[in-house]
Amino acid sequence: MKDFGLKEFLKPFLNSMRSFNEYNVKKSLELLFSDSVNIKMCYPFGILNDSESFFHTAYRPLLSALPDLERRDMILIAGTTPEGNKWVGSMGNYMGTFVEPFLKIPPNGHLVHMRYHEFFCIEENKIVEMQIIWDIPELMMQTNSWPMSPQLGAYLCTPSPMTSDGLDDHGDGKESIDHIKNMLSDMCLHPENPDPRIMNLDKYWHPKFNWYGPAGIGACRGISGFRNWHQIPFLRGMPNRTVDKNSDVNSNWIAETHWIASGPYVCETGWPNMKMNLTNDGWLGIAPVNKEIMLKSLDFWRLESGLIRENWVLVDLLDVFNQVGINVFERLNEFNKARNLGSLPSLED
Repeated sequence: MKDFGLKEFLKPFLNSMRSFNEYNVKKSLELLFSDSVNIKMCYPFGILNDSESFFHTAYRPLLSALPDLERRDMILIAGTTPEGNKWVGSMGNYMGTFVEPFLKIPPNGHLVHMRYHEFFCIEENKIVEMQIIWDIPELMMQTNSWPMSPQLGAYLCTPSPMTSDGLDDHGDGKESIDHIKNMLSDMCLHPENPDPRIMNLDKYWHPKFNWYGPAGIGACRGISGFRNWHQIPFLRGMPNRTVDKNSDVNSNWIAETHWIASGPYVCETGWPNMKMNLTNDGWLGIAPVNKEIMLKSLDFWRLESGLIRENWVLVDLLDVFNQVGINVFERLNEFNKARNLGSLPSLED
């Protein structure tokens, strides 16, 4: 299958979810998914291995909570990785009226949004693997039920690219991938070298870039915003981070990353793509637990005039909390004991 045909292949699935129809979604899943599909979902869903369990575990509860559910794709990148694997990366928002609890998150009766980053690996006209992060904390924040520390960055409904061309095809993106990989290499020189100038941030990032982090971290603008509201707390807590070390013969971990690009757009899967020890205070309000954790993230970048102008990042933060022994959902239950967790009446009348 040609790269330009990968998006066409996914269209029945994506179209069935724009105005969510249960029958059409189930049918498209059955048709497109391999019998041995490997679906890797964010916490608390875990690993699923068939379209039926995927629908009933993830989509049916979401559709019950948001009965007018719709999918809004804002970025769609298709391509072949350097290893020869065909992937499609999608970014957008699920939206709908929140009228019944979802994962015990109380409904608020209003239109809500939940960002998704979803990646599809396609072989022989079948989806054989998915990697999925839903920004579930985003729903908690909209219903005033986020039970953890306040985020440092700004809270907003994640926007589409400034250029409004995230669904278009843009041709070869090799230079864009090289730019991102070089940026990550330089970024990892700090904090081992304590001078932040070693990262050469001005070389890679646009002066007015927007960094759209997951709920719990938040969004920020420019190098100052990025450093203060994300990077400094992150590196203070975990100064020994290791990124994409899938060739380290002295390590027992393998970073599962896949890179594709289209013109100025780049995306990367990471399941996981980072290893570190949470040894100091300062990140997400988590006390130093001196424990190694793995980070799962799915990322998108858009370059403009050779510099990164926008970066969409989703990290499975609920999984991070779980790795250090914090069950966010148990705390959610305690936090919301005095709230009505039932369904809300229809407001149509």
